[in-house]
Amino acid sequence: MITGKLKPFGEISSSVEKYKNILILGCGSCVTVCLSGGDREAQALARELSASGGVERSVHVGTIQRQCESDLLKAFLDVPPDTDVILSLGCGAGVQTLAETFSHLPVLPALNTTFLGAMDEQGVWREKCQGCGECVLAHTGGICPISRCAKHILNGPCGGSVKGKCEIGGETDCAWQLIIDRLKAMGRLEEYGKIFPTKDWSTDRDSGPRSMRRTANVL
Repeated sequence: MITGKLKPFGEISSSVEKYKNILILGCGSCVTVCLSGGDREAQALARELSASGGVERSVHVGTIQRQCESDLLKAFLDVPPDTDVILSLGCGAGVQTLAETFSHLPVLPALNTTFLGAMDEQGVWREKCQGCGECVLAHTGGICPISRCAKHILNGPCGGSVKGKCEIGGETDCAWQLIIDRLKAMGRLEEYGKIFPTKDWSTDRDSGPRSMRRTANVL
């Protein structure tokens, strides 16, 4: 899922200080699951904004299942007619889709989008995928060396790892040590001996904004 964190309240408050009629819009997908952008968080932010600074303003709250789908926004989002600004609790994709769909209104982010990850334990999300467009998980025991290795190394650990920990410090595991241990436990250690060819980084975001087009299957 895409994870996000609420921006500092001072930054949010400053961004909307000149507006009198605010729509705070939560997103019912990823950021609801990671407890940063759902209806509960939108309601809490509305209460805090309404009570801050002695500024008289009207704050409406709404939540839509997915902010990143323009058709869904057009069909189901009811924007109050006096709205001056939309304050989005969606990810960066949601903010941009809102801005394109309601181009006559300023759309401002209330979250900082962080990473594509998963919940490893209650209340803890960790980055798992970089969306590089060329998945290698079949050969690495289901552990991604692109997102989980600080150097994105594809053919084994570097010389900086010590006792299974990455040289960047702290408790960061060496991704390749995790891969080796996982392959060994599955009896697939021979996979470790395979050499990955040079990665085609044109499928990664560094080649510019990417798109995907789905067409109907022709029988």
